[in-house]
Amino acid sequence: MTKVLGAVWRFVKREAVLCIAVALAVISAFFVPPSLEYFGYIDWETIAQLFALMAVMKGFQRVGLFSFLAEKMLKRTHTVRGVVLVLVFLPFFLSMLVTNDVSLITFVPFAVIVLKLAGCERLVVPVVVLQTVAANLGSMLTPMGNPQNLYIYGGSGMSFGDVVLTMLPYCALSAAGLFVASVCFKNSPVECDVPDTKLGGPFGLIWPSAGFVLCLLGLFGVFSPLIAAGVLLVFLLFADRRALAAVDYSLLGTFAALFIFIGNIGSIEGFRNFLSSVIGGNEVPVAVLASQVISNVPAALLLSGFSENWRALLVGCNLGGLGTLIASMASLISYKEIARSRPALRVKYLLVFTAFNIAFLAVLVGLYFIIG
Repeated sequence: MTKVLGAVWRFVKREAVLCIAVALAVISAFFVPPSLEYFGYIDWETIAQLFALMAVMKGFQRVGLFSFLAEKMLKRTHTVRGVVLVLVFLPFFLSMLVTNDVSLITFVPFAVIVLKLAGCERLVVPVVVLQTVAANLGSMLTPMGNPQNLYIYGGSGMSFGDVVLTMLPYCALSAAGLFVASVCFKNSPVECDVPDTKLGGPFGLIWPSAGFVLCLLGLFGVFSPLIAAGVLLVFLLFADRRALAAVDYSLLGTFAALFIFIGNIGSIEGFRNFLSSVIGGNEVPVAVLASQVISNVPAALLLSGFSENWRALLVGCNLGGLGTLIASMASLISYKEIARSRPALRVKYLLVFTAFNIAFLAVLVGLYFIIG
């Protein structure tokens, strides 16, 4: 019995976010009895997209692509400050094109490798935190930057230019803040003997590349992400079971549990009545606060039923991605990487993450009240 309890406790410590998400879903089930509607709460396309991307990134890791790129970058970047700037602004700009989730799945493991090779492992926590903030803020600018932008873009009738111009001041100020935070690192030289890294065989590089293109086609609506995930699943069952086994299924479970929790509380009449009474004219602060509890994507879905001020919802739900760990569920990707690779740093990561997020959120909300 003691061994069983010990194993359960170790699992809870290792998968704290998953356990909290499941607990919230179970508690919410007391208010909304389980039914087949639960399956409708889950955004299966998001789950499928995450699965496919994680499988592809594991394939790239196994062939040594990230180590190879890290070596090339380090040979051209000779200071700690330069390394940090590159690592932070890669996800900032990429997230504008392929979402914050993709950016973090791609560049957080990359950053861990780069910092280790550069002899700067002590910087893992602040750099990954800044990467997470950068991905969430860079993705604000375009409709395809994140799921809530795609939803608002499709439902509001706003043009591509409308979305960009609405979010441009916030994105520009975010870039300035990230630059200031990055140059605060000491400009000391990078002192490490970077080994020459060779990529694995061509098959190991070709299939993740093809899989990544498949993911992008699903992301841009050429076909459903469910199709991309299904094709990759069948392929990996025969071609690379190790990559398939390495996918972080606990993260997928966390997302599914949170979707159920969010769906349940959105079905509670008292909660919906409360939103109706407070949202009129207060879309931005309400969206920011709601995102802290239910994350910004479901907040956009929920609040759009109570307001037609799409621009305010766009601003509020994007800024609401800052704050708590679940304010933007993409942030869970970074936390899970730290919890997996550096479990002793989990508490430190959460403290630093919270501090940076509150600082950026305060500045950007202040900008909203200045420019309206």
